[in-house]
Amino acid sequence: MTRQHFWIGFLLAVFGTLLFSVKSIFIKLAYNAGSDADSVMLLRMSFALPVYALIAWWLWHKNPTKGRQQPLSLWLKLIALGFIGYFLSSWLDLLGLELISAQLERLTLFTYPIMVAILGALFFKQPLTRKIIFALAFSYIGIWLIYAQEARFGGEGVALGTLLVALAAFSFAFYVLFSRHIIAQVGSLWFTSWAMLAACLWVIIYFGITLDLNNFNLNADILLWTFLLALFSTVIPSFMISEAIARLGPAQTGIIGSLGPLFTVGLAVWILAEPFTLSHLFGFIFVMIGVSILTIKRQQPNKDKPHV
Repeated sequence: MTRQHFWIGFLLAVFGTLLFSVKSIFIKLAYNAGSDADSVMLLRMSFALPVYALIAWWLWHKNPTKGRQQPLSLWLKLIALGFIGYFLSSWLDLLGLELISAQLERLTLFTYPIMVAILGALFFKQPLTRKIIFALAFSYIGIWLIYAQEARFGGEGVALGTLLVALAAFSFAFYVLFSRHIIAQVGSLWFTSWAMLAACLWVIIYFGITLDLNNFNLNADILLWTFLLALFSTVIPSFMISEAIARLGPAQTGIIGSLGPLFTVGLAVWILAEPFTLSHLFGFIFVMIGVSILTIKRQQPNKDKPHV
């Protein structure tokens, strides 16, 4: 790996993480402008659909035999994973954000790697190690600290909102775990394009039928925030992270992704004027320690090189 190749991948991972972290801020700003979870979900995916459709079309025409060679079972898995990872997970996350702060939402969602490990133990007989147990304990102690602080002022809605976001993290963990073999088979760019296109169609069909247009609030601010959400916190970072993974690998990209909650917390305090108390600070530290235990691997000495 050349130095330039590494640094391009590193910058893509950092800026992709930053853009994904702004997602909660854009959603909160759209809510403040009078929107709700269903409307934001529909507008977000409607804006994103043409971009993903164009990229999927380009990939198909670039290598048409690749698409034709894929069995029907793979296409059905793509449709199912698009539903689980970017329809169900995103919708639950949006519903939760109506009730809790952007800080609590981001830290709760950030625990999905631990859920991936637990699901791996349940479905693929991967060992539930002490590392996973410690990561689980630290992370959820941190979330409890912030939850307890917000529950004093937010009431019962905080409990429901935290539960919804936790279910969103669980849904996304399921998506990550069961998409790995497909990504290895067809490549991250191809998979991302078609899975996101499937998710967009799921959203537009479902909410196009079920959403009550009489309660569909639309103004210039809502359009602005949802457009920025679709472009800068959905489409662009999804491909930046895919390319970062291709250049750096999933492990290093995941470590850089640990910056995400830090970005979100800072932006939530700065832009949304959310409080940041000692409970938030210690909760943030505990969650970061918990996920770091799971994602940062100890470097093994290189036996091919002499020690100096």
